[in-house]
Amino acid sequence: MKKYELTEETVTVYGKTLYRIRAVRDFGSVKTGEFGGYIEKEENLSHFGNAWVSGNAWVFDNARVYDDTWVYGNARVYDNAWVFGNAWVFGNAKVYDDAWVCGDAKVYGDAWVSGNAEVFNTMHFFVQGPIGSRNGFITFYRTKDNTVEVRCGCFSGSLQKFVDRVEETHGGSRYEKEYKLAAELAKVCIRLEGESR
Repeated sequence: MKKYELTEETVTVYGKTLYRIRAVRDFGSVKTGEFGGYIEKEENLSHFGNAWVSGNAWVFDNARVYDDTWVYGNARVYDNAWVFGNAWVFGNAKVYDDAWVCGDAKVYGDAWVSGNAEVFNTMHFFVQGPIGSRNGFITFYRTKDNTVEVRCGCFSGSLQKFVDRVEETHGGSRYEKEYKLAAELAKVCIRLEGESR
């Protein structure tokens, strides 16, 4: 049984039409008639469970939102990303590429989770900012390969490549110190598989 329908209210994103959704039955804390966020197609949001997209959130491409997850605020979920379990994605957060956000993870603020990310609780990512030469935000996150990757401005890659790039670009400056301290803190804060702390 369907829990929502696509309405005629749309936004165009990267040449794709996204449709505002409206609940057609009560489920979880959502009431019949309540408007939600925007999705490109029904495959983006499951009709089972209590998953919901609300506010100005967008889910499109081959992204999937299901189980009891919530995507809200100005959050964006796209490409081949999956959000499932009891996860929340909100604020200005972006989840994309082949990333997974699941379990009890809460991805928020200006976090960008992408690539091969696998985040299923709040100990699998770390956001720092405003920081550095751009006065922006850096997101460090656990990958499916049990490593830490970084998303900062136009940089996306491994923690070591990030540190190498920082040394190359900002060597000897206060920005080098800021970025490197953030990287060290991320190593301490992010739990990799098999770690008991």
